[in-house]
Amino acid sequence: MIQRLILACALMLASAVALAAELPRDVVLVETSSSQYRFEVEVADDATERSEGLMYRQTLADNAGMLFLYQETKPVEFWMKNTLLSLDIVFVREDGTIARIAENTTPMSEDLIPSGEPVRAVLEVKAGTMRQLGVTAGDRLRNANYFP
Repeated sequence: MIQRLILACALMLASAVALAAELPRDVVLVETSSSQYRFEVEVADDATERSEGLMYRQTLADNAGMLFLYQETKPVEFWMKNTLLSLDIVFVREDGTIARIAENTTPMSEDLIPSGEPVRAVLEVKAGTMRQLGVTAGDRLRNANYFP
């Protein structure tokens, strides 16, 4: 019984790692009124990729993250189920401006974290990053492929 449980956990972890390895990568710039910060992101742009997100990750570099893209602008909700790391979740409007930042989320929580308004994208980075960089709602994300 215990061996089956260990095997199941190992398979789930392996599939999460395999999925992460397959995601396209890109660069997103986060701009404040006085600075610009570069993040190397994995891009999750379909329902399967978005549902996995950063689950099961044990580390995340300071300048890394995941960008969740939606085909339409709509209210979204996130949770931290199976997410081992605390994150900052940045909800982004269609024009690239930041609508809301959920800071220092609780790992493994199933509490819903709402966008608060319709958004087109969500950026997840290591917890505390947005506050440390002075990024607030109204600041902007830039990437030629997604945001002007």
